[in-house]
Amino acid sequence: MSTPRQPPSPGAKPFYSLADVADRYDVSVRTVRRWVDAGELVAHRLGRQLRISAEDLGTFEKLRRGV
Repeated sequence: MSTPRQPPSPGAKPFYSLADVADRYDVSVRTVRRWVDAGELVAHRLGRQLRISAEDLGTFEKLRRGV
């Protein structure tokens, strides 16, 4: 029997999958992996999956825009 998923706590920041980020920027998942491998985008390993926090995605956007 599996445990039901609990909703995130109110203060929890969302994490995005590589596919979510790829869709957001209209690029391939492979491109997002390249950004992660190059150290341009920070990804966190949760189990066997890579996830990108909202905070790290914001930092990435600022660096890409040159702000």
